[in-house]
Amino acid sequence: MKNREKVVVRFNNGKILKGYVRDFTTDSSVFLFEETDSHGEQRVPINELKAIFFVRTFEGDSEYREKKTYGLRNNVGRKVYIKFNDGESMTGFIEGKVPWEKGFFISNPDSKVKGFYLIPTDSGSNNIKVFVVGSSIKDMTIMP
Repeated sequence: MKNREKVVVRFNNGKILKGYVRDFTTDSSVFLFEETDSHGEQRVPINELKAIFFVRTFEGDSEYREKKTYGLRNNVGRKVYIKFNDGESMTGFIEGKVPWEKGFFISNPDSKVKGFYLIPTDSGSNNIKVFVVGSSIKDMTIMP
């Protein structure tokens, strides 16, 4: 795979895959994924995912505790707090504009928007950026 990026893919059912993605776009319904163990390519449907974590290393650092407060790095977009359907939460910045017109309303999300990129608040995190799948969000708050 050329132009591939290291990712950890988290599914809605809790399954986790580590590998590489190539030519992923936010409009993709399916993307090509190469698992680190099998080296075989597979097509992964976006609607089965919670998020795609673009990472520095597959191992990460189990001793590192990610800081979830603002002010640790320069603002790189709109501040956001996300709570996922599984109870996990993340803080970060949305690159560009808010991906839903007039904000994000859980009761009425835009079905044409698959998700958006989130930049973690902690620049020391193993996550470089995260593609958050819109259908995996329980609640989201855009901060001023």
